[in-house]
Amino acid sequence: MQSFFPERYKLFTGIIEEVGTVQSISPNGSGSTLLFSASKILEDIELGSSVAVNGCCLTAVSFGEDWWSTDAVPETMNRTNLGSLAEGDPVNLERPLQASGRFGGHIVQGHIDGPTSIQSIEKQDDDSYRFAFALDPEWEQYVCHKGSITIDGISLTIAAVHSTSFEIAVIPHTWSATNLNHKSIGSKVNVEVDILAKYIERQLSTNNQSNLEVE
Repeated sequence: MQSFFPERYKLFTGIIEEVGTVQSISPNGSGSTLLFSASKILEDIELGSSVAVNGCCLTAVSFGEDWWSTDAVPETMNRTNLGSLAEGDPVNLERPLQASGRFGGHIVQGHIDGPTSIQSIEKQDDDSYRFAFALDPEWEQYVCHKGSITIDGISLTIAAVHSTSFEIAVIPHTWSATNLNHKSIGSKVNVEVDILAKYIERQLSTNNQSNLEVE
């Protein structure tokens, strides 16, 4: 069966493959070179391969048996939580979806809309966790109850939306298989809103503009 997405399309799904560790961060011109430990994502890595790090799509520039590195420009370091990483920090890693792969989460581009901070973490009776995050006016219109959102590269469902915050429920598996179990109140996370919401907004805006021109 032919895939809906072309082979060259770099698409992630928000299903984290493994948690790597920051080994080093060093200056590289005006940007930075980041080196991570990893294992599973190295199985088919090549120079130029795309890897999502905390949801941010980056390019592998070198790799070894148990590590790989990437270069990040100042824009990436400043607009994501990559700029606040330190040696030893855990990071969520995911390779792009293969054309023949199973689509497990939702459409994730690896383009971060901005960082936000954790306002609260509450453990529930069923061993799940309830997280509350600050809602940024820059992208709040794309956040809706039961909608999809990507937090540090993880495909999650929005459990509640308030005037200045939103909440997600994290099942035990996601808690243990991602870097969420290392987070605390005040931690910065990367947010990518659902691209479908942006397309809908764009289409509605175009339709409204067309109607005004007809009138």
